[in-house]
Amino acid sequence: MDFTFTPQQEALRAEFKEFFAEEEKRAPEGWTGGIEALFASDEGWVYHRSVAEKLAERGWLALPWPKEYGGKEHSYMEQLIFSEVKSYHRVPGADLWGPYIVAPSILEYGTEEIKREWLPRIARAEINWCQGWSEPNAGSDLASLTTRAVEDGDDYVINGQKTWTSGAHRADHIFLMARTDPNAPKHRGLTYFLSEMDRPGITVRPLLYMNRAHLYNEVYFDNLRIPKRNIVGPVNVGWYVTMAGINFERSMVGGVAEAKRDLEDLVEFCKQTRRDGQVLAKDPLVRQRLAEFAIEIEAGRQWAYNVSWLQSKNPMISGEPSASKYFITELTVRLANAGVEIMGLYGTLRTGSKWANLQGKFEALCQESLGITIAAGSTETMINLIAWMGLKLPRIR
Repeated sequence: MDFTFTPQQEALRAEFKEFFAEEEKRAPEGWTGGIEALFASDEGWVYHRSVAEKLAERGWLALPWPKEYGGKEHSYMEQLIFSEVKSYHRVPGADLWGPYIVAPSILEYGTEEIKREWLPRIARAEINWCQGWSEPNAGSDLASLTTRAVEDGDDYVINGQKTWTSGAHRADHIFLMARTDPNAPKHRGLTYFLSEMDRPGITVRPLLYMNRAHLYNEVYFDNLRIPKRNIVGPVNVGWYVTMAGINFERSMVGGVAEAKRDLEDLVEFCKQTRRDGQVLAKDPLVRQRLAEFAIEIEAGRQWAYNVSWLQSKNPMISGEPSASKYFITELTVRLANAGVEIMGLYGTLRTGSKWANLQGKFEALCQESLGITIAAGSTETMINLIAWMGLKLPRIR
């Protein structure tokens, strides 16, 4: 692949940088970025929504979509540039699911009626989504889910439970999968639904981190009625509708950009902090660890670019994006732990403490980082996909 951006892409990159650098200045006090900051506080949520409105005005929430649905018909690489710049500056504003999972699924499988009803609303940032996939006994093996959907006239009646539902307490809409044919093979009896969160029959209960931050939730469906017009794709084909969504721009460049920014902050801390009579940055063991992370982050960045380029040729590749997800999420865990260790006891202080360095960023990252090795496919699942889809190794039955 050619790693050089075109003049048009460089101009777009400069436009993104200017915008997100300014929006970063508007962040709430103590803002450290990341998904927890977005959902856990009212201030973070207000900040997110204010940026979302500006992104919608510029059409940046729908960069690769067809123009007829509110998009700009940009390429995968231009979407990558947007994600990288935005994540580096730790600015929210792009709903984590609507533009990047729901919309691609609708574009691939939705009827024209579904497209015209939902896509413009997503592009205008009118809808905040949460993801109704994982269940207590169906996470990485998502096809094992047991939430049932039973046809009843013009509706389907949904009963079951979802768990680890990020941002459900903030969302006004949910996309979910439910089993519509219990007798079919597990991948072939699922259907993809869209629903408002204020429909009767939905209950949301919080699942708190050890530090009491509120990101995750349990969501219960008790005779929830969803109209048939809110089904994306054919009935019993929900698994394939889902795959179309999650294969969209899975380079993980956002995670790489966040890690790069975190490392830069840690390096600056080491330059300014003295321990045992010398600056931390002169400690050879500290320098070696920081250098190793710089190398790994750059390797992750190059891989993310390669994945995006490959997806521009074939959006349905699986092995390479799985490798990127595995590498970056595990790297983030190591970086979080190293940051706390290098900072010493100060690294364990939470955001809000007057003694916390870097506003408690690495303590918070330790809380979050293990979760991202599970969310959107666990490390173990990614390794299997690398073996099966990337290396074409046989499955052991």
